[in-house]
Amino acid sequence: MARTPSNMLPLGTKAPNFALLDTVSGTTLNLNNLKGDTGTVIMFICNHCPFVIHVNEELVGLANHYLKKGIKCIAISSNDVVNYPQDSPEKMKIHAKNEGYPFPYLYDESQSIAKAYDAACTPDFYVFDSNLELTYRGQLDDSRPGNSIPVTGKDLRHALNCLIDHAENDTIQKPSIGCGIKWKKA
Repeated sequence: MARTPSNMLPLGTKAPNFALLDTVSGTTLNLNNLKGDTGTVIMFICNHCPFVIHVNEELVGLANHYLKKGIKCIAISSNDVVNYPQDSPEKMKIHAKNEGYPFPYLYDESQSIAKAYDAACTPDFYVFDSNLELTYRGQLDDSRPGNSIPVTGKDLRHALNCLIDHAENDTIQKPSIGCGIKWKKA
């Protein structure tokens, strides 16, 4: 299991816009229609990554909790489905329904959105404020498959609480660690 860290996009970066296929509804959705009034969490995930599987339950709980506070979550998969067919849009739809995702699960076929966000791994998390300016990027928490640390979402939850409370997040933002995005071969 590869351990790829996230690239840590500079804070204050404006969220790159996108229009991507929502694998559950079959419609194209864009960032401006999906963003939350208070903030937006964009997470790069996929179906088969052990790091994502490890945190799926927390992702659902976190999204449901913060939706009531004006924060919306958006999941994007950018993996090469030719070489990783388990991450195909059809299987993404099944996976989203089985996991009970309360957020759209978008397919970035061209991988251009992952590149625009400088995403490197799954899971990779980005928190944007109401103006779509980056306030947090990095890990969900310190839990990883096999390290016996409980999944709590501590780091991401702290960042979201700071955003809601209009407080400065002065804790160290640690890179996420996960499977590298499965890039298409040129």
